[in-house]
Amino acid sequence: MGSKGSASDFQNPSASGGILLLAMVALAMLLANSSLSHLYHAFLGTPVSVQVGELKLHKPMLLWINDLLMAFFFSLVGLEVKRALLQGTLSKGRRAVLPVIAAIGGMVVPALLFLAFNANNPLAATGWAIPSVTDIAFALGVLTLLGRRVPLSLRVFLLALAIIDDLLAILIIALFYSEPLSAANLALAAFAFLSLVILNRCGVMKLVPYMLLGMVLWVAVLNSGVHATLAGVVLAFTIPLGKDRHGVSPSQFLERELHNWSTYLILPIFAFANGGVDFTNLSLPEVFSPLTLGIALGLCLGKPLGVLSFSVVAVRLGLATLPKGVGWLPLTGVAMLCGIGFTMAMFFASLAFEVGAMNYSEISRIGILLGSGISAVGGYLLLRWAYRPASGAGPTKKGRSPQTAPIKGGYENVDNSGG
Repeated sequence: MGSKGSASDFQNPSASGGILLLAMVALAMLLANSSLSHLYHAFLGTPVSVQVGELKLHKPMLLWINDLLMAFFFSLVGLEVKRALLQGTLSKGRRAVLPVIAAIGGMVVPALLFLAFNANNPLAATGWAIPSVTDIAFALGVLTLLGRRVPLSLRVFLLALAIIDDLLAILIIALFYSEPLSAANLALAAFAFLSLVILNRCGVMKLVPYMLLGMVLWVAVLNSGVHATLAGVVLAFTIPLGKDRHGVSPSQFLERELHNWSTYLILPIFAFANGGVDFTNLSLPEVFSPLTLGIALGLCLGKPLGVLSFSVVAVRLGLATLPKGVGWLPLTGVAMLCGIGFTMAMFFASLAFEVGAMNYSEISRIGILLGSGISAVGGYLLLRWAYRPASGAGPTKKGRSPQTAPIKGGYENVDNSGG
């Protein structure tokens, strides 16, 4: 799960976003384990205050990044989900069945595997959702490295699965990672949401009114006990998807604008702020603790096992068909790529564990990096082998080898918009 560009971006994906994220995590770890570590942690702990009249928000820099910047990211998620449900891949009924079922499996199995390691530790068990999410920016980046040999239908499947993964992640945040609720702030949030709906129903196509009410909504949700990132999702669903008299869709315009901001600023800053694992304070028992193993195995084993097993059941029962031109081996490779949790898993770790709580915040990131790394390498190698040229024969059309000819069933008339 991570940023997923617009339609045109998806047809011509770039690995630059994933490379930038990896570079920022490497920089954060370098700083956290060097003589400059005090500057790195001082930056994240810098108090930042914003006050308007009697309203005052006072948070360390790390929480501003995790609460405010990620609200913008989840706005992008909401815009993409809305477009996919109303106009894209997930609006096509039967075509949406397989990614929906696969995404559910990709949530359930890694969570159960994590709990198998940590059920006896109530504090660690709160991190059950960490290995259940996918950083789609990295997953698509790895897929891009394989070039045009990978059929578009497989890319569309991965994107559709990621969108459902996002929806499930939003539900998990709302249901399991919220604090005691404030009735007054919930009422204010409800008022802001109702006002946004009225704007939508009245056909208001200018973005400014939505953004202003979105700020009110974010502050209200932030103080309500519900995680503030959900405000971004709610705002996104109220922005009109239809076109104005100039032929411009406010929703798609904002999606395109947020895509670059998310890819090249928001997620890299988040990765930098949350990726600084301090290895100097970690012992071997902590590195190989049930928490670390639960997260790592949940990502590199549980996630692909869940995606693949649920897909097999859905296809065998006739509930869904495989993407056009895709066999089980390539689908297994994509299932492995779904185990790249990275920034989204780090975000869920920040929700599950308070910074410094029994050092769980640091330990969890070890498991995330390990599991995500294995998933990335394993998925890439398996897909490269699946789409290798046949011995003694050149590539077939679109770079597919004769060994990867379409099997019976598939996504007919694949939606080239990518969702």
